[in-house]
Amino acid sequence: MPHYRGCTVYFPALAIMVLAGFAGSPAAVQAAQVTQAAQVNQAGEAKQAGEARGTLDDPIIDSEMTEAEAFEGLDPRCPEAIRSRQALIEVLYYSGDGKIHQGQLVIDRDLVRDIQAAFAAAREEKFPFTSVIPISHPKFRKNGRWDDGLSMAANNTSAFNYREITGGKRLSNHAYGRAIDINPATNPYIRGTLVLPPGATYDPDAPGAVTADSAITMTLVELGWNWGGTWDDRKDYQHFEKPLER
Repeated sequence: MPHYRGCTVYFPALAIMVLAGFAGSPAAVQAAQVTQAAQVNQAGEAKQAGEARGTLDDPIIDSEMTEAEAFEGLDPRCPEAIRSRQALIEVLYYSGDGKIHQGQLVIDRDLVRDIQAAFAAAREEKFPFTSVIPISHPKFRKNGRWDDGLSMAANNTSAFNYREITGGKRLSNHAYGRAIDINPATNPYIRGTLVLPPGATYDPDAPGAVTADSAITMTLVELGWNWGGTWDDRKDYQHFEKPLER
């Protein structure tokens, strides 16, 4: 998806030029033409610089990875049967600046509609995401491998990651692309004295905090997802999953 889509730009100088023409003032017409040219140049420079307005039609780009980039560095143990089910999708969301951003998720292809519905609900209440970038991004790698800790510390929202559950040996639902972690530093994993990411605290009133009343929570739960914020043995406020039916 390109940074800029087609749009109509209104230049007030055009109105000035027309009125000045009727008034018979060559100087005014020339001034309006100069102003118009400057505005065109400024718009062109902004477009070339990649500046976006932060709207649904012209979002600020947080992630535009290719499919090859999105799967680069994937754990070689990941079976092709799992890898082939993953879809790289674009999502639109409000960020902390109050503007619309575009990010990407890698998710099981059967859950794409669920995720898009959840993000649409989040936009309705202007729920802010810090970023939504696949965990394969170079800034989330350690020794060339995808690192969940780095993504969590950055408060980055992500989904597919071929890995085991926290503190265990069985595969996480993230390994199947059937789980998503939302704003992890705002919505930490808490089990006894273990808090991930380290140093994080959960404040349900903080911007980007997931609660039972959040539109994204209600939407995903209605679609059959489980929220880690309701678990008894631990609290995983960032985590939503929709396991395969076995």
